[in-house]
Amino acid sequence: MSPRPAKASADAPRTRDAERTRQIILEAATAEFASLGLGGARMDRIAERAKVDKRLIYYYFNNKDDLFLAVMERAYAAIRQAERELHLEALSPPDAVRRLVEFTWHYYLENPEFLCLLNNENLHQATHLKRSSQVRDMHSPFVQWLADILERGQAQGLFRAGVDPVQLYISIASVAYFYLSNQYTLSEIFGRDLMAPPALDERLAHMVDVILGYLRP
Repeated sequence: MSPRPAKASADAPRTRDAERTRQIILEAATAEFASLGLGGARMDRIAERAKVDKRLIYYYFNNKDDLFLAVMERAYAAIRQAERELHLEALSPPDAVRRLVEFTWHYYLENPEFLCLLNNENLHQATHLKRSSQVRDMHSPFVQWLADILERGQAQGLFRAGVDPVQLYISIASVAYFYLSNQYTLSEIFGRDLMAPPALDERLAHMVDVILGYLRP
């Protein structure tokens, strides 16, 4: 009378194997899309990177566009999860904002493929994200979380009133993103190695000053 537990235990490894295969494919696809873009990416190469049969990619993701959307959703989920792990609610409002700026900067530096994916999706006018049922949902709590930090800062007389949390986050992302996405042209134009460690430290300090300066009453 106990076939059901046996079936469940037999299904569990298959479920884990399927999820592991999906993640291996997504990792390979992330590398492919980041280096070659959606147009240049090839399913054959993704299969080769992942060391799986190409038919498995189509089985799990249907086509290249659906695979790219899955990669984008995974990339956004990763950064949002990493932000949650900062536990900024435990910090003072200025320290929370400072930590968010620092985190964003270092995350972009350590995950250049994320910026490449964003560049590519913007070239396609967010065609894939418009079909996502996840991205907006995962961003709504983040916006509220940032709004709570701003509200605490205003209540304590540390931040000015009327700051839109979405605009603030766009500014934080922008001051990091533009510098890194244009590092080659900016370095050439201004005759500086903008990716040298001292230059990176200087940029981060400047970013923190700009954002916190904007928030002061």
